[in-house]
Amino acid sequence: MYCSYSFYFMPILISEPVRARPVPAGSLALWQLGFRPFYLLAALFAALSIPLWALQFSGLTASTGLRGPLWHAHEMVFGYTLAIVVGFLFTAGRNWSGQATPTGRPLMALAGLWVVARVLVLTPFELAAAVVNVAFPLLAAWSLWRALRNGNNKRNYFFVPLLIGLAMAAAVVHASQLGWIPASWTALPAGLGITVALDVLMFIVAVMAGRVVPMFTNNGVTGAGARRVPHVERLALGSVLALLAADLLQLHGVLLAAVLLVALLAHAARWWLWNPWATRHTPLVWVLHLAYAWLPVHLALRAAAELGWVAPGLAAHALTVGLIGGITLGMITRTTLGHTGRLLQAGPVEVAAFLCASGAALARVGLPLIDAAWLMTAVGLSAALWSAAFVLYLWRYTPFLLRARIDGLAGWG
Repeated sequence: MYCSYSFYFMPILISEPVRARPVPAGSLALWQLGFRPFYLLAALFAALSIPLWALQFSGLTASTGLRGPLWHAHEMVFGYTLAIVVGFLFTAGRNWSGQATPTGRPLMALAGLWVVARVLVLTPFELAAAVVNVAFPLLAAWSLWRALRNGNNKRNYFFVPLLIGLAMAAAVVHASQLGWIPASWTALPAGLGITVALDVLMFIVAVMAGRVVPMFTNNGVTGAGARRVPHVERLALGSVLALLAADLLQLHGVLLAAVLLVALLAHAARWWLWNPWATRHTPLVWVLHLAYAWLPVHLALRAAAELGWVAPGLAAHALTVGLIGGITLGMITRTTLGHTGRLLQAGPVEVAAFLCASGAALARVGLPLIDAAWLMTAVGLSAALWSAAFVLYLWRYTPFLLRARIDGLAGWG
């Protein structure tokens, strides 16, 4: 693979640019930068939606729109995770480009669109749900593109087609539900849209983790020595793109297992080179390492599922609850602290939230792996721990997200 991945090796700025104009302490700042409303909405949605899914799974309640596992998968991908991604990219994109990303009323409109999308998938208005769920990532892509283009920040242009790819994946899911895809087109089931979206999100996480985890490790832990070896980094990212291509082509069996094995080895080596054990006393860093460890676990379980050794759902939840859940919780904690002028330190509340999120992943994947009869227990326990993690985040961080920076600086947020 001869792709240079120049976009990957550039440094990432996560500190918030600041202005000299002071802002009154305690003033409302929710609509001043993208991370604020989207982190808040995503955390609230995470805390509420997973218990709702657990009730659906147990047969105690039902929805009238997207049903059962499809609703759950759709909302974790295009609801929770996409909100975090958009909030992060709007904030980082402003730093990368020096140009405005949505604030004020445009940001309100996008956040409102996201909320409407969450409501519509619970109703019989499937066409309206499709339009709104596809429109949200497209509008986010357009907003990010304008900032990156105006700032001539070419190295991060690739995030725009990734957001468009998520919109296309959502379109496939909804078109399948609406019956717009002929039954003979078996290459385009609703599940393919979810699978492709997860591959795209895995690539986004892999890129961003590679930029920030070694940096945070070396900055936060004296003598940690986290390393990025170029050929390992290229292989790790290239293997995710190869997996995306394999899923688009709907490869299965031994061939797909081989792609997964290469990706597994690359990401396991990458994680090991970051020296995760050195971070064990630094919660804001170890949470990212612990979350990233679920990526090779996901790849191993998916390869095993392709060979018929384990249930495919175990691999999916290693990715979604383990990797995506853990790393997004870690990042929204760290970036909220930094972008609101606070010290980058985790206290007991943060550590408890991180442990709950990690426990949720371990319960959802580990218990059914030991004994399939424990699935219902695993779902209930995992849902409770997941919800607890985000309730803790909301309890601690809602005031931070609503109010201006404590240092009195405007900081575009």
